[in-house]
Amino acid sequence: MHIHYFQHEAFEGLGCIQNWIDANQYTVSSTHFYKQESLPDIDSFDLLIIMGGAMNIYDHEKHPWLVAEKLFIKQAIEKGKRVLGICLGAQLIADVLGAKVKRNRYKEIGWYPIQFSERAHKETFLARLPKKMYVFHWHGDTFEIPQDAVTLASSQGCENQGFLYQNKVMGLQFHLEVTTQSFKEMTAEMDDELKEQSPFIQNFNSMKAGAVNIPTCNAFMFSVLTQLSA
Repeated sequence: MHIHYFQHEAFEGLGCIQNWIDANQYTVSSTHFYKQESLPDIDSFDLLIIMGGAMNIYDHEKHPWLVAEKLFIKQAIEKGKRVLGICLGAQLIADVLGAKVKRNRYKEIGWYPIQFSERAHKETFLARLPKKMYVFHWHGDTFEIPQDAVTLASSQGCENQGFLYQNKVMGLQFHLEVTTQSFKEMTAEMDDELKEQSPFIQNFNSMKAGAVNIPTCNAFMFSVLTQLSA
């Protein structure tokens, strides 16, 4: 299997996904948009992974490559590719599937629980989902659920936390891929956001304490990747 991933920021890489790729001896390639790199051949990969980023999906003037990226994601879905989007990546998928992406009522930053939906348990390959788990969040926008997609999860601070479309395309608002290293990089690069007012922004010490959830999140990320790519 060959995986291609889109990276939008130097500090938001694959995280533990790289460990899953290495363990399965899959091949991998990438497009780093902040380096102005080119898009791949649409037939060159089996799984497309779209990472997060501090920009918004509608920042076309500041980041003109967003237009080409959205078109490519749309083409990949239409060709039946398996696609996983994380945070910004999930919002981009929702957008190309015709769902609205907008500002969430609150920014959600830190370790907060998500609840998985009954439909996620009954109608998807994720039948062994836990009812609730603590995951890492860092977002200000949210998406509506695309038509014909299954809602996967929600949280107190954000109603729509994930969706699955045609059992091949998944969007996750939260960061299961986070590692100790990527946690340090994200908090170092975007620590000014921790000063903003929101009932769903943790202080740094609380976020650091919540890092005990990283192994559970990574194990779940491996399970999701294995099932999505099966």
